[in-house]
Amino acid sequence: MEHHQTKSSSAPLRPIRCIIKLGGAAITCKNDFETINEENLNIVSSQIREAMVSKSVFSKVIGMDWSKRPGMSQTPTVDISDQDVIESHNFIVVHGAGSFGHFQASKSGVHKGGLSRTLVKSGFVATRISVTSLNLDIVRALAREGIPATGMSPFSCGWLTCRRNIAAADVSMVARAIDSGFIPVLHGDAVLDTAQECTILSGDLIISHLAAKLRPDFVVFLTDVYGVYDRPPTEPNATLLREIAVHEDGSWSVIKPILQGSNKVEMTAAAHDTTGGMETKIAEAAVIAKLGIDVYIVKAATEHSLKALSGSLKDEIPEDWLGTVIRLAR
Repeated sequence: MEHHQTKSSSAPLRPIRCIIKLGGAAITCKNDFETINEENLNIVSSQIREAMVSKSVFSKVIGMDWSKRPGMSQTPTVDISDQDVIESHNFIVVHGAGSFGHFQASKSGVHKGGLSRTLVKSGFVATRISVTSLNLDIVRALAREGIPATGMSPFSCGWLTCRRNIAAADVSMVARAIDSGFIPVLHGDAVLDTAQECTILSGDLIISHLAAKLRPDFVVFLTDVYGVYDRPPTEPNATLLREIAVHEDGSWSVIKPILQGSNKVEMTAAAHDTTGGMETKIAEAAVIAKLGIDVYIVKAATEHSLKALSGSLKDEIPEDWLGTVIRLAR
């Protein structure tokens, strides 16, 4: 995969434990326009908190969402008692759009560029309204768990693409937020493109760029299925690929289980998905794994996702763990 030279800044002083990709299909109801999967999002937020903070102080963190949400009749009460800052692992969250943003982008053709067209410019605005509203809801869900999350939009941070590849992406504000004790929450976004005026920057491309610049211990993709399959998981006899090895030349092969015949994996993307679906995830995961960073693809809001987030898979993958690990060939 081609990656253009990018603008970079110094990495944060505090090491990054994990970069998490919240798949749009895992945290939204992808077939219901702009609808969040509240149950999954709440479980995922709780699991991230548990992975970040040691269990000994897990119950002491107070919620950080002090805003009045729709449906609340009264101003929220706030525990204003002060307490020491709790040391925790440093995480970065990047989320997809799911049922937010994709519809607006595909209907207007934002991903194809052409801001001189009124439809494209209107779609650019509509897409950003949609994805930033989802970003706010995710930040609030994390904040309710006591996670000091702060939303960061690639467009507002000056990220640019050239023919849909990252051309400029200054991570200095991400690094500064981490060093200040915050958890940056980025998202797939409509951005300006130096060749075609505008496009959609996928969360998966954001993940691989951040991984290359900030070098986390590991990366977790939370999806709506248990991992990568040899064919669409809805098809009969679909096989979960438990381990994929990435080679120095960027190619990859399935290690576990041993497949009959070709290692080829069949992948499809929803018609309204402007960012490539599972194929993009595999490609970007391979880029990350080539850096020597393990990538875990796992179903969100399960015991298996909690194990991945906690870092307990770094040494050995338990036989009863359901998911896909993508790592540099050993």
